[in-house]
Amino acid sequence: MTSSTTVRSPLRLYGRSGELAVLEGFLARLWQGDGSALVLAAPPGLGRSALLREAAAAHRPRGPVLHADGRGLPAPEALRELAAGRPLLVCADDAHTWDRASRTALVSMVRSLGAGSRVAVLITADDGPAFAGLPTLRLGPLDEDAAAALLDRLAGGAEEHPCGTPRAFGVTAGLDPVVRAELLREAAGNPRLLTGLTRRLTPDQLAGRTTLPCPLPGAEGVLAAHADRLDGLPAHTRALLLLAAAAQEHEPAGAGADALLLLRAGTRTGLPRDFLDGVLFGSAATEGFLQRAGSRVHFSHPLFARAVLHHAPPARRRATHELLAALLAETGERTAVAAGPPLLASLVQLSCAAAGPDHALAGRLEAAATSPYPHAQRSSALARAASLTGDQPLRSARFAAAAEQAALAGDPDRARALLARTGAAGEQSASPGLAPYVHGLLALRTGPAADAHAALIAAAALLGPYDPRRGLDALLGAAEAAWVAGDAPGYLEAMGRIDPAPYDRAFASYRAGMCAVLAGRTEAGHALLRQCLDPVDPAPAALLRAGVAALVLGEVAAACRTGARALAAVRTAGPDALLPQALEHLAYAELRAGLHAGARAHALEGLHAARRTGQLNSSVHLHAVLALAASVEGPAEACAAHCDAALAGAGPHGLAQPATLATWARARADLAAGRSDEAAARLGPLVRPGPRQGHFAARMLAVPCYVEAAVLAGRGAEEAGELHAAVAEFAGWAARTADPQAPAQLARCQALLAPEEEADARYAEALAHHARAGGDFERARTQLLYGQWLRRRRRTREARTPLRDALVAFQRCSARAWAERAAGELRAAGEQGPSVRPATDGALSALTPQQQRIARCVAEGATNREVALRLSLSPRTVDHHLRNVFAALGIRSRTELARLLGPEGPSWPEVAGP
Repeated sequence: MTSSTTVRSPLRLYGRSGELAVLEGFLARLWQGDGSALVLAAPPGLGRSALLREAAAAHRPRGPVLHADGRGLPAPEALRELAAGRPLLVCADDAHTWDRASRTALVSMVRSLGAGSRVAVLITADDGPAFAGLPTLRLGPLDEDAAAALLDRLAGGAEEHPCGTPRAFGVTAGLDPVVRAELLREAAGNPRLLTGLTRRLTPDQLAGRTTLPCPLPGAEGVLAAHADRLDGLPAHTRALLLLAAAAQEHEPAGAGADALLLLRAGTRTGLPRDFLDGVLFGSAATEGFLQRAGSRVHFSHPLFARAVLHHAPPARRRATHELLAALLAETGERTAVAAGPPLLASLVQLSCAAAGPDHALAGRLEAAATSPYPHAQRSSALARAASLTGDQPLRSARFAAAAEQAALAGDPDRARALLARTGAAGEQSASPGLAPYVHGLLALRTGPAADAHAALIAAAALLGPYDPRRGLDALLGAAEAAWVAGDAPGYLEAMGRIDPAPYDRAFASYRAGMCAVLAGRTEAGHALLRQCLDPVDPAPAALLRAGVAALVLGEVAAACRTGARALAAVRTAGPDALLPQALEHLAYAELRAGLHAGARAHALEGLHAARRTGQLNSSVHLHAVLALAASVEGPAEACAAHCDAALAGAGPHGLAQPATLATWARARADLAAGRSDEAAARLGPLVRPGPRQGHFAARMLAVPCYVEAAVLAGRGAEEAGELHAAVAEFAGWAARTADPQAPAQLARCQALLAPEEEADARYAEALAHHARAGGDFERARTQLLYGQWLRRRRRTREARTPLRDALVAFQRCSARAWAERAAGELRAAGEQGPSVRPATDGALSALTPQQQRIARCVAEGATNREVALRLSLSPRTVDHHLRNVFAALGIRSRTELARLLGPEGPSWPEVAGP
C-alpha cells in the first residue's frame, strides 16, 4: 500500500509485505475499472482478517465497502447500482463458516461479475476446499524475523521507525532471551497465537525472574478456532484424527505418525478397514487435515494436531494414548522414523495419558532415556519425566538432564528453555552441578569463552564427587574454552585438575603431553602426544583429541586421516552438536596440508551445520578457516567478508584463535595483491611480543608471511632486529615440529634476510626442502620470491624459470590472485604468452609489460611509493615509467588513467587457468 492509503493499525502487519503488494495490485485493478475476486486462505491466527481490514481501509477513499455476512447477498445488478459509478469492494470475512447455500451463492456472484466489472470481492477463509477454483492467496506462518519483530512490539520495548521496523531489533527491554526463544518456538509463526501467549505472561515471567508455566497459557483461542472445523466432520474422521494427533507425541518433531500404527490402532477401535485403507493408503480425503508422505501421515499444519488433542474430552484422549502405548509395547516393532526399540515410545504415550505426577512412570522414562536413543528423543523423554515428578530437587535434575540432551542434539534454544525450568540459582537439586555444567556447555558454543571456562570449572567441582564422567567432560570443556581464548594458564589449570588414573593410556598421554607442550617442555610433550596418534577408541571425542595432537606435532597427514575418521564417527553416531567441530578440525588439517579446496568444502558444510544448531562460536572459527582458504583461492572479496565475520564474532566472545587466523588470512590476501605494507602492519603485532600477540598455537604459522611482507615493504633495515628475532623463534619451532613445510619456510625467511651473496644458496635450500615435502602453494611462493629476487638483480633470463614454475603451480592449486602476481613478474621479466599476457586495447598495446603493471597499480589508486614497494622498484623508476605511460596514451593525469583502465575502459583479463 502507498503511504496515502495504508491504515495506521494498532499492531502492524509484520512480515506481510508480499501479501500487501498483491492486495495493492488487486485494488489498483479495481480502481481502473477491472474488478475481480481473491480468496485469502489460511488457518486461524495467521492474519487473514487483518489483511482484509487493511484492504478495506485502503479502498474507502476511492469507493464504498460492503461487508457481507452470509445472511443474504445482493444480486450482481444490485451491486452495480450500489457502486453508483464508483468502484465497490465486497468483503466476505470467514466465509468458510457460512452455510453451504450462502457459500454457493457467494461463488455464483463472483463468477457472474465478468470482465470489466467495477466490483471486486475479497474473501477470507480457512485453507479447506470450500472455495476451490477461485483465485487464492495462501498465507504462511511469519518468518523468524517478522515474528521476532512482532514479539518486540508486543512486549513493549522496541521503538519503531515510521514504517514499522523496530529500531533496536531483538533488544526488547525486560524480555529474557530464553523466554523470547520459547515464545517464538511455541507460536510457530502464528501472530494471533504469539499475541495470546505473550499477553498471558506476567512481567516477571517475561523477564525470566519467574519460571514459565508449562504448558504456556494463551493458546486456547487459536486452538479452539482450529477445532471449530472438527464438529462438522464424520465420527470416523474425528476418531482417526485423534489417533493421528496422539501418535505424533512419541515421534521426533515434524516426523508425523506411522501409518501402520494408525491402521492397527484404528482397527482395534472398530473403525472400518475400507475407511482406514482409503485415508491412510488410498485417495480418500480428510477435509485437508491429513497429508501422506510414504508410510508417514502428517497434519497439514502442526496446530491442527494440537487442536485435535485440546478439543478431545480428557478421558477419551487418555484412552487413546493408553491404546497406543499398549500397541507399541505389544509388538516390539520400530516406527519408520524414530530410532531404537518402542519401549521409550510406549512410555512417552503413557506419560501423555498420566493425569498428574507419577513417580514410577517418571523413573521408567528416565531409565529408558539412558539407552542409546537419539539425543532429541532422550531430551523429550527426560522433560516428560520431569513433568511427572513431584519432588522439586529431582524435578530440577531431570530438567537439567533434558537440557543437556537438547544441547547435544544441537538445539541450544530448547536447552535454555529446559534449564529455565530447573528453578532459580541456588535451589536444591538432586544433581548439583548439572545445570551449571549445561550452562557452561552452551556458553562454550555460543557465548564468551571466559564465561564458559569459569562455569565449567565450577561445575566440575560440584560434579566430581558423584558424577565423574560429567566432571571430566566439564574440565575438558573448560580446557577447550581456555585454548580458543589463548589462555594457556587457564588451559593448564583445567587439565591439571583431571586425574588420569581411571582412563586409558591414550587419554593420559594426551593430557600429559598437552600440558608439557604448553608448559614449555616441548620435547617431552611431543613424545607423549605421539602415543595418541592412532587411537583405539572409536568415539568422536577421542578421535578429535588425536587430531589435535597431530596438529600440535605438525603431523598434518595424520591429522587429515584422523579428522576424516572423526567426521565419519559423528555422522554415524552423533551427537549432532559435534558436527561443526568435526568439520572444522578436518578443514584446518587440510589447510595445513595445502588441500585448500577440500578445506573450503568442509568448512562451508560446517558453517551451515553451526548455523543450523545455533553454535555462534563454531561459526566464527569456520569463517576464519574459510578466510584462510579464500586467501589462497580468492576472490579477495570472499576473504575480506569471512575475515570481517570472524573478527566481529571473535572480539565480543574473546576467541583469540579465530581472530589470529582471520588476521593472518587478510594479510595473506594483501600479499597476493602486492600490498606488502598492509600485510606487514597486520602481522607485526601477531608475531611480536606484546598485548596484541597472536594465539600461541597459530602465531608461528604466520611468521613466514610476516617476514615476506616486511622485506617486500622495505622494512628490512628498520625492523631488522625484530625480523631476525622472529626467524630465530620460528627456527626453534621448525626444529620441534613435524610440519613438512616448516624447513622450507625457514630457509625462505633466511633467504629474504640474507646478504646478497648468501641469498641464492638459501633459496636453493628452500626449494630442495619443498621438493621433499611436496605442496604446490608453498613451493610456488618460494619460487615467486626467488624469481622476483633474481629479476631485481637484472638476472631476468634466470628469473623466468622459477617465475614460470610458480605461475603453473599457482594455477594448479587455483590460487588465482597469486597466479596473477606471478604472471605480472613474468611480464616484467620479458616473458610473453597466453598465460601471462594481458589483453590490450588500442594504445595499451604500445606499453611495455613493466609500464602496463605500473599503469594498472596507479589506476587502482596506488601512490608512486606504493607502486615501488609492490613491484620492487625505486620511486624514481616508477616516476620515469609513468611519464612514458602518459605520453604513450596521450593523457595528462592519474584520473584520466584510472578512467581509461577502469570498468568502462580496456580490461585486464583473469589469468588463464591450468
